[in-house]
Amino acid sequence: MFQSIKLRVLIAAAVVLASAYFLLPSVVPELPASVKNLFPKNRIHLGLDLQGGMHLVLEVDTAKALEGTVERLANSVKDGLMEKRVRFRGVERRPDNTIGIELPSREARADLEKLLAEQFPDLEIQSADLADGREKVVLRLREKRVAEMKKSIVDQSLETIRNRVDQFGVTEPEIIPQGEDRILIQLPGVKDPKRAVDLIGKTALLEFKLVDEEHSLEEALRGNVPAGSILMKGARESGERSGARRDTWYLLKERTLLTGQSLENAQVKISDRFGEPYVAIKFNAQGARDFDRITGENVNRRLAIILDGVVYSAPVIKERISGGDAQITGAFTTEEARDLAIVLRAGSLPAPVKILEQRTVGPSLGQDSIDKGIRSVIIGMILVGLFMVFYYRLSGLVAILALVLNIVILLGAMALFDATLTLPGIAGIVLTIGMAVDANVLIFERAREELRLGKTPRAAIEAGYARAFLTILDTNVTTLLAAVFLFQFGTGPVKGFAVTLSIGIIVSMFTAIFVTRIIFDHVTWNRKIKALSI
Repeated sequence: MFQSIKLRVLIAAAVVLASAYFLLPSVVPELPASVKNLFPKNRIHLGLDLQGGMHLVLEVDTAKALEGTVERLANSVKDGLMEKRVRFRGVERRPDNTIGIELPSREARADLEKLLAEQFPDLEIQSADLADGREKVVLRLREKRVAEMKKSIVDQSLETIRNRVDQFGVTEPEIIPQGEDRILIQLPGVKDPKRAVDLIGKTALLEFKLVDEEHSLEEALRGNVPAGSILMKGARESGERSGARRDTWYLLKERTLLTGQSLENAQVKISDRFGEPYVAIKFNAQGARDFDRITGENVNRRLAIILDGVVYSAPVIKERISGGDAQITGAFTTEEARDLAIVLRAGSLPAPVKILEQRTVGPSLGQDSIDKGIRSVIIGMILVGLFMVFYYRLSGLVAILALVLNIVILLGAMALFDATLTLPGIAGIVLTIGMAVDANVLIFERAREELRLGKTPRAAIEAGYARAFLTILDTNVTTLLAAVFLFQFGTGPVKGFAVTLSIGIIVSMFTAIFVTRIIFDHVTWNRKIKALSI
């Protein structure tokens, strides 16, 4: 296709220069400011096993999320029975996530079954007993629906955690599901594991409830909590003089007026009065209308802002608040306020998560691995180079040049795609070195055979490349397919190996077949040599 040597040289030079251009920021991280903007920001990232970081396995408490769903369904069934004027004595969610309904007669059960068929297809009757003239019916969620909900909860948790990690600024995180209810998280380069765990594990359920000012907080603390109200702990506050932190309690109305699902944005700001950080939140259009109505109906009352069951503030509503803006204040550090804003923007987790496994890879281990990996690549290149020069003379030097270009182009391609280099990835590069010269060995051996038959160097080179091409293509394509499957179905380090191997195979075919052919064509066409050093 490319008969002109000059055109082929231009193509090869363009590929090598482009690779060097993308690779330079990774090799020289501290470029002078005057030229820094001329180079791309893409670079090769080091994986968890090379630069250290965190390894977490979380378990999503799907049962907890199902409790909330069953609770809402129980209330809906109750409302439906009242709407249809069906007599009943009680509807409640039971501890085993079923719904118990007490009916006064069998006739009422027929009405209940009709209501379930019309409005609650996800519920089925688990059992029904008649005792003392009363019908006690137990409802449960259908198994198929429970399985769908559990999968949805894990998927939603995965997406929320991914959003939080992205906003936290971790490069190349690995967040993948494991089994039915577990999530594997790898965060390369994280220096503060506690902060990362707090950020990922926070449920971030934001609620707004009215403070119960009609009843006594002291009486509630003694155990006399009035019906329709709840006691809730406040965020720890610092004393004005001593600076010591103290616990506070609030008596709140049980009903939630607004939740964080209506949030549009959350940002950290600094107060003008005390210079303390706070989180400014903004509701979406529907949330703003609800907030406007809630504040308008409750002027001069206290509205508590609650996050994960902890009251952060309970300011007095002095006037109707339109526009959908509110503030979450507390004794925040700037980092705490920033992390709170991140979890609010990313949304709340649909269910609490529990840490099953937490490991931290130290940077000293990562640096040691990097040093050994680089050493193995250099030693591999030297040994392969010595063999090629010893066995194939000057043609061996051509193979070595192709090998060096192969490494430059491979690393440049990895930098272009923001790829992550892992320890198995380094193994993939070492394997690529062997495969790169393997192609040249095949070509050289075919050319030698042609020379032994008495052909000219030019004819031997042409026949060598032509006869070896299909073998090289077959070998590399099968290996490439294996690498693609490894990338698709592998995880973590296995994917890193598959990435370097895939890029390495493509690049080695380019350098071993296309680049080396330019040199041989130049010496056999233009210089018309009598003998070939091979």
